[in-house]
Amino acid sequence: MRAGADARPRTTAGPGTRPRQAAATVHEHITDAVKTPDLIRLTADVVLARFETMKVYAALGAVRSLLRRGRVVPGQTLVDSSSGIYALALAMACHRYGLRCHIVASTTVDATMRAQLEILGATVDAMPPSQSLRLDQELRVRHVRRLLAERPDFHWMRQYHDGVHHEGYREFAELLNGALPQGPLTVVGAVGTGASTGGLARALRESGRPVRLVGIQPFGSVTFGSERFEDPEAIIAGIGSSIPFGNVRHELYDTVHWLDFRHAMAGAVGLLREHAVFAGLSTGAAHLTASWEAARDPGRLHLVLGADTGHRYAERVFARHAEALDPAGLRPRTIASPAGLRPPWSVMEWAGRAAPEAARTVEGDVPSPVPAVEPLP
Repeated sequence: MRAGADARPRTTAGPGTRPRQAAATVHEHITDAVKTPDLIRLTADVVLARFETMKVYAALGAVRSLLRRGRVVPGQTLVDSSSGIYALALAMACHRYGLRCHIVASTTVDATMRAQLEILGATVDAMPPSQSLRLDQELRVRHVRRLLAERPDFHWMRQYHDGVHHEGYREFAELLNGALPQGPLTVVGAVGTGASTGGLARALRESGRPVRLVGIQPFGSVTFGSERFEDPEAIIAGIGSSIPFGNVRHELYDTVHWLDFRHAMAGAVGLLREHAVFAGLSTGAAHLTASWEAARDPGRLHLVLGADTGHRYAERVFARHAEALDPAGLRPRTIASPAGLRPPWSVMEWAGRAAPEAARTVEGDVPSPVPAVEPLP
C-alpha cells in the first residue's frame, strides 16, 4: 500500500476485481517522490516501509534546516564522505536548493552512481581501495579535512555527527502516524549513522506513540561493541561502522541484533521470494529480525525500515540465491551483555545503555543537537 493508505489487514482481491484507484500526486521535485515510501503489509503484525533511498529524508531535512538557520546559503558547496546512498541523496537535495555538492567517495560508489552524481553537478573525489573498512572511513574523513583547510567556504555536512540529519525523519513520523493504526509500534532497522532509526523513534515518541526501537548491526562494527569480530563476506553498506558515529544515540535503543552476511542474505532473498520485494541487505536483515521479533510479541505492529532497493547487491547476493539459508530455520543467540556476542546472530536487550567505550565520539567530533525548525517547502 502507498503511504497514507489504511494499514489494516484486508482480504486479497481476486483476479477479476478491479483495484481501487488512489489519487495521484504531482511532485514539484523528484526528492518529494523518492522520499515517499511504499508501505507493504508482510504479515498481520509486520509492515515494510520500502524506499528507493531513505537517506533523502536525512539529506533533504538537513539542507532545509541549514538554509533556514543561515548556516549555508544558495550557491555554497556542501561536502561530505559517503559510501554511495547518502552521496546521491545530498546531490539531489543540492540540485533542489541551488547548492553545490562535493563527495569524497568510497570504492563502493560504482560507475552508475558516479555518473548520476556527475550529471547532477556534483564533483567526486574517489578514494583508492583500502585494506579495511576502518581505513577507508578514516582516509575519507582525512581527505575532507584537507579540503576544508584549502576551501574554508565549503560546509562539511558531517552526516555521521551533525544532529541536523535527524530532523528530516519528523516528516516520516507524521506520515506513519497518518497511515498506521494508533497504538504501540516496534521499529526495526539498521543503525548505520543512527539518523534514520534514532530520528524516527524520537519523533514518534514525541507524538505520544509508544515505540520500541530495535537496531541491527553487522559483526565488526564498533557502534554496539562487535568490533572484535570479522565477517569476510560482509558488504552491508550503511548498517555499521568501524569508527564512532556521534549521531548514534545509544540511549534510544531497546534491543540490538547482530547478524552476519549470510543471515542478511537469507532475509533479503526471503523477502523477494515470499513478498516479491526487491530490497537491499540491510532491509533483508531487518525483515529477518522483525519476523523473529513479531513471533515473540504477537498482536503488536512491527515496522521494517527498507532503506534502499536491491540493485547494488544484484550480483553478490541475489545471483547467489540458491545458496541462501532458509529463514524459517534461523534463530538468534540471546545474550545478556556484549561480552556474550557470538556470530552468526545474537540479540540483546540494550535497554537504553550508554555507548560502549570504543563507540564514543572523540573530541572535535561531538554530535550537534537536533534542531527544531520549520522546514522549507
